[in-house]
Amino acid sequence: MLKFSFIRFSLTVLLLFFFSVANTHLSGQESLTYREPPAEITDLVDAPATPAIMTCPAAEKILYIENPGLPAIEDLAVKELRLGGIRIDPVTNGPSRARYGIGLGISDIDGESYREVAGLPDDPRIRNVRWSPDGRWVAFTQTVDDGIELWLVDVMEYRAERLTSAIINEALGSAYTWLSDSKTIIISATDMERGEPPARPVVAEGPVVQESIGRKAAVRTYQDLLTDMYDEKIFDYYATSQLYRVDLNGNITETGEPGIIWYFLDSPDGNYLLVNRIERPYSYIVPFSRFLQSVEIIDLNNGESVKIADIPLADDIPQGFDATREGPRNFTWRSDVPSTLFWVEAIDGGDPAAEVKFRDRIYYIEPPFTGEPIEGFKLELRYRGIIWGSEDYAIVNQFWWRDRRMVTGFFNPSDLKTPPEPIFDRSVEDRYNDPGSFQTKTNRYGKTVLHFDTSNRFLYLAGQGATPEGNKPFVDTYDVTTGYIERLWRSEPPYYEYPVRIVDADRKIIMTRRESNDKHPVFYLRYLKDDKLVKVTDLPDPFPQLKNIYNEMIHYEREDGVSLNGRLYLPEGYNIGEDDPLPTVLWAYPREFITADGAGQVTDSPYRYIRLGATSPVMLVTQGYAVLSNASFPVVGEEDKEPNDTFIEQLIANAEAAVSKLAGMGVTDPERVAISGHSYGAFMAANLLSHTDMFAAGIARSGAYNRLLTPFGFQREERTFWQDSDLYIRMSPFSYAHQMNTPILLIHGADDNNAGTYPMQSERYYDALRGNGATVRLVMLPHESHGYRARESILHMHWEWVEWLDRYVKDRDGE
Repeated sequence: MLKFSFIRFSLTVLLLFFFSVANTHLSGQESLTYREPPAEITDLVDAPATPAIMTCPAAEKILYIENPGLPAIEDLAVKELRLGGIRIDPVTNGPSRARYGIGLGISDIDGESYREVAGLPDDPRIRNVRWSPDGRWVAFTQTVDDGIELWLVDVMEYRAERLTSAIINEALGSAYTWLSDSKTIIISATDMERGEPPARPVVAEGPVVQESIGRKAAVRTYQDLLTDMYDEKIFDYYATSQLYRVDLNGNITETGEPGIIWYFLDSPDGNYLLVNRIERPYSYIVPFSRFLQSVEIIDLNNGESVKIADIPLADDIPQGFDATREGPRNFTWRSDVPSTLFWVEAIDGGDPAAEVKFRDRIYYIEPPFTGEPIEGFKLELRYRGIIWGSEDYAIVNQFWWRDRRMVTGFFNPSDLKTPPEPIFDRSVEDRYNDPGSFQTKTNRYGKTVLHFDTSNRFLYLAGQGATPEGNKPFVDTYDVTTGYIERLWRSEPPYYEYPVRIVDADRKIIMTRRESNDKHPVFYLRYLKDDKLVKVTDLPDPFPQLKNIYNEMIHYEREDGVSLNGRLYLPEGYNIGEDDPLPTVLWAYPREFITADGAGQVTDSPYRYIRLGATSPVMLVTQGYAVLSNASFPVVGEEDKEPNDTFIEQLIANAEAAVSKLAGMGVTDPERVAISGHSYGAFMAANLLSHTDMFAAGIARSGAYNRLLTPFGFQREERTFWQDSDLYIRMSPFSYAHQMNTPILLIHGADDNNAGTYPMQSERYYDALRGNGATVRLVMLPHESHGYRARESILHMHWEWVEWLDRYVKDRDGE
């Protein structure tokens, strides 16, 4: 089956790389209007969206956010600005392609006394929904035709009213935050005197020049970056904001100086505000989050500010996933005390190659913030966050990607010179021994803290509970004095039930989300002491037409013994062992591991209900196809080997195992199998079609096919092109376009902003395949990014799938 031919790095390949960016013209173009797939698929795409829920801080109320259907293509076609690695709607001064809620409702925590919120705007476009710390109010932003407003919901009256006009500036992502008094909101607002945006000059004033003199600045292939001085000016125009204090009557008071404000964090007592500002000069090779920054603290009582840090440009972060920027990072207020600021700094230069015992150090500073920062403990691995708890107990996580090691430890916040004591020291690949995550609650300041019981002795752990039989979510108690863990509850067959939050620790009440193969998800209150279950929501099943679809988690092994699994879907009424084998679609996404044991662990439940996203390939089951979805495609590198050293060989082994299993079950005709995937899954599909004759056809969505266009690393590959050029060439389907003998359908969003999968990847791969005589079709979806959103685009995508698969898989005479 293997038809692998090794191509050495050569001048010819280098020329192929450099000339691959030249403009070319496609042949065989079609001018199509949007098409729709069969009605069974259209009905599934148009299924009603399930509301989202948010419990209030005290777990007494539930807020329901009604979600809309898919947007229309004209919603995506509006003008957007692509600046500094983000996309901005110039009309609203917020993010383009934003997702909105269209209604709100409130009930008690048990689901009783539900009422819709009155007073909402006529055309709700609701975002940034947040409870006040005391649970008395809910704030949200409303996007209107000319900007973004701030609104307020009176929870007791079930009524909303507008708090500000359309002045909110959400261009960089921070719209507002509640203060702990639940009476004040800090907002980010546009410059009300800014005038019209700068106009791009018709004639350039000069060339755009970048220069690097002996300084390494190896960065990945980011998109939507600044490109010239005009971009800088327009970025300043939309990103400049002024902070204001807003009371519950809509009165506003200016706070601090205007600037390019990325984010702002209020202290727990509401007296101070940490503000992160983006500073010049800007960079044209990294997104704004890596620009120069300054950090200050504003005293909200007198308006005075103190600079805490200047953070350098981060365009030269060392190589590797364990690398980080130099200077202060990860600023956070200690949640359980009034106003102590913490952050972390690398003490290894941010370089994972440095041979040192410690990597990061904790720092903190207290009011009035004018003294020198105080050094805290050092960490052997890279900092991954603190969960504050009490005056003598907090949790810190540290992680090292290279060996997948995660260490969770506890420390005494009153003694920050003493390093944390480990609680769990494990590999994140070992899901079977994952102890779960410590549960949190909201304290009197409105901040997140560890959820102790009233004795301050017990914490709570909750997790997926991965086992060889599938996930069995759980809730445990953890005794902080002894380290003893006791199981409180675990989901059991035939249900998959996941803990959402601890509602009452002392009464042992938790909220869960429960489902099974034949019952759609419903929220419950589970009373652990009384073994009682109370239904909270009673929402309709969005996919009743799938109730009789066969749905099974299947298990099988790769030739080298690695355990694999996937979820098999079969058409309604199909009888295994009696009916003829089916045409089959295999959908997968490769993932890297450093142990075969980790690669073979089961991380799903056999008791999940069928819940489909709008672009799901599982919908093909309505057209007479078997679908193996989320098939395991591990790529393992053990001992001194990197996973990608045998990437293609392992892809083939995974695919052979899956097809063999399905054929052995009698459900699949091995001569009529298609391989498909999205993003890195598309890269997988193209590689399999290039190196085997196993499949009748393939579909690759929004992939990258020429790794020479991502020379500083891709996915989980840390090595650069110049460190292993053979690897980059060998893993690129583009290099093997001349070996493509299988029909392949390429689909790509024309405005893809994902790093590495820019649209040129599919366009140039199509050119290479066409030029070498392959059977190939390229579909570029206008206005779509990496994930497809418009109803017209998604329906057309499904139409393309059905047409392609019916022609080349279901009826192979179509070749």
